[in-house]
Amino acid sequence: MFDFSFSELVVIMVVALIVIGPERLPKVARTMGLLWGRAQRYINGVRADIERDMQMEELKQLKLKVEQEAAAAAQTVSSASRTLDDHLQGLQEQESMPVEQAKPRSVPAAGTAPKEQTVPEQKQFPTD
Repeated sequence: MFDFSFSELVVIMVVALIVIGPERLPKVARTMGLLWGRAQRYINGVRADIERDMQMEELKQLKLKVEQEAAAAAQTVSSASRTLDDHLQGLQEQESMPVEQAKPRSVPAAGTAPKEQTVPEQKQFPTD
């Protein structure tokens, strides 16, 4: 916090010895040490409170983000469920149709791959 060099501390101690005197210097030094300790504990307490508040804010933001992602996932699941329900309903309607109105569907036999459509060859001209 404060940057004192050794020479500055020596000057401060000599001035304190001259001004305060050798009889009261130990008592003043002890009192200054106690006050310095209290100040450090107070500063550390404030720092810890600030860090705790920052962590709480980060947790609130994380909670909000997780809730938004959960809502988005729920919406995706809901739309997928609706799509499946629509497809199932469509299949049920096709089953209930008379045979002549139903559209024929081709289903490949088990173990066979679907036939590939043939694409006419494209010829390329040589470039010189």
